Amino acid sequence: MKIDAEIKLDFSDVLLVPKQSDLYSRQQVDLEVDFFDLNVVPVVAANMDGVGTFEMAMALSKDKILTALNKHYTLQSLIDFYDTERDVAPYAIYSLGTTDSDLSKFEEFHNFCIDNDIPHPRAVCIDVANGYTSKFADFVGEFAENYPEYGLIAGNVVTPEAVESLIECGADIVKIGIGPGSVCTTRKMTGVGYPQLSAVLECYDAAESAHGRIMSDGGCTCPGDVAKAFAAGAHFVMLGGIFAGHDEGLDGAQREIVTTLGTKSVRFYGMASKAAQELYNGGVAEYRASEGKEVMIPYRGKVSDSVKNLLGGVRSACTYVGAEELYQLYHKGKFIKVNRIINEVFGPS
Repeated sequence: MKIDAEIKLDFSDVLLVPKQSDLYSRQQVDLEVDFFDLNVVPVVAANMDGVGTFEMAMALSKDKILTALNKHYTLQSLIDFYDTERDVAPYAIYSLGTTDSDLSKFEEFHNFCIDNDIPHPRAVCIDVANGYTSKFADFVGEFAENYPEYGLIAGNVVTPEAVESLIECGADIVKIGIGPGSVCTTRKMTGVGYPQLSAVLECYDAAESAHGRIMSDGGCTCPGDVAKAFAAGAHFVMLGGIFAGHDEGLDGAQREIVTTLGTKSVRFYGMASKAAQELYNGGVAEYRASEGKEVMIPYRGKVSDSVKNLLGGVRSACTYVGAEELYQLYHKGKFIKVNRIINEVFGPS
């Protein structure tokens, strides 16, 4: 057994260093990037229950933010959404797994869109917890060959070699992250994972060399973490917990707002949790364990206020380091390792 003795870092281990800047206003910062010939803010709502919903896509598209739809929507509901919400559809990413039923549903969706002149999504996200299997690589390669008209997002992995491999298979964007999510217990249950900041830092060069891009998935708890992810080299940042608890996510199993002693809260769970397994698979299979948890989080109202805070924080980070465009955060940002990032003498911020 080999041990890499170099300490790897999470977002909570570093801060960005300010430097002289010619920017005098957050309004000067351009956050938009290209997403398969569409200008977007490269933030993505995760394909989770309570986050990757049709309603969330409709709300976030107003700020050109992307939403990865959860992969449990029915075929008919997906067709209806992409047909009726044609202005929103470009910002809504179709998500699927690697099962035969996942692929069959997508094939029906694709063919129906073609036959009925319904705009298809700009991108598809092939999403599994473990992106290191040969089956996954084969699936990505075959999908890329059969459906070249779609931008292809695939993951999750955390190492440069895996990023290069998936891009060679046909992925345009590789999703980075194993275990950093707020309701993910993979690291606890399996002992497997990689600190998210280091994973992004190390995978960036591999993606650039292979002419692909990476999407940091998980581990961000606040706007400052999102800025750090971009500064580390993420081309896109996927968020789950930050977008959870809002009105736009209150559908399906999350419809109910629970009020206890005057405090409103909302159910939130990982997609590998017992709650999700019971909802979609009839329970946790005997051969596997739950790798997610279920929690109650504060009800947050409309997502628009959270979006304002999120984008305002990222713009402010850019002004501190002189990055007029978002991609410049990587080139102009410098990290320092710290023991503490927030003064909590009066409690958590």
